[in-house]
Amino acid sequence: MNHSTLAELDSSLYPQIWEQQTFSNAQLLLLAMLNGSITADPHAFTQTLQDNDVYQDWVNATVFGRYIQRSFAAFYQQTEDSFNTELPALFRHELHRYGQYLPLEQILFVAGKIPDSARHEKLFTTTLNPATAVLTAQQLTQSAKQSAFLNSNKPNTQDMIVNQIRVTGKQVLGFSLRHNKRTSERIRNEVLILDFNDLRLVDEQVVEKELEGQSNIVLSENNPILLRSYELR
Repeated sequence: MNHSTLAELDSSLYPQIWEQQTFSNAQLLLLAMLNGSITADPHAFTQTLQDNDVYQDWVNATVFGRYIQRSFAAFYQQTEDSFNTELPALFRHELHRYGQYLPLEQILFVAGKIPDSARHEKLFTTTLNPATAVLTAQQLTQSAKQSAFLNSNKPNTQDMIVNQIRVTGKQVLGFSLRHNKRTSERIRNEVLILDFNDLRLVDEQVVEKELEGQSNIVLSENNPILLRSYELR
């Protein structure tokens, strides 16, 4: 099955100017959001994407939107519907038909721990929006803290994890999901990854807050911020 390669997006997005600071790439922008140098504003970054012609080509490349992705996820994970045992494979085959290869050096983000299933199923969801990843990771951490508080057997220290993923292989297959601009989903800016050869952790660092009070990330001192860097090929 032949697939085309999506146009380079990051080269058309950067450099970016945020709060009177200039960022030459996605990694530096993410780090500034994490350490408190700038505010993590997912709506502002979504607007930047919406105004970008290359991103519009990405989201209009297929007919699939968030509803289709949710439906596929539900079917793919079902285990009890014996009448539709072949449907997940058929559905995924259709997704593959319309998928495109991601450009080399494209940066994607994932909030929280990447599930172990991602590697053997060759399937997971990312976002192009660093601010969305940051705030989602914060929400996951706060939920984990509440769960730990209710269950005294669990430790009350939860890491906030944000993953940045660099595309380093020429056959990473996926597509950008088209969201409803009038709903809360508009800040998701998701890219569904459908196939790849390898997902490799290459670095992990603890991010220190630099400017207290500047950031909209609210965590206690017992909650370190982990930035994990992956290569996707």
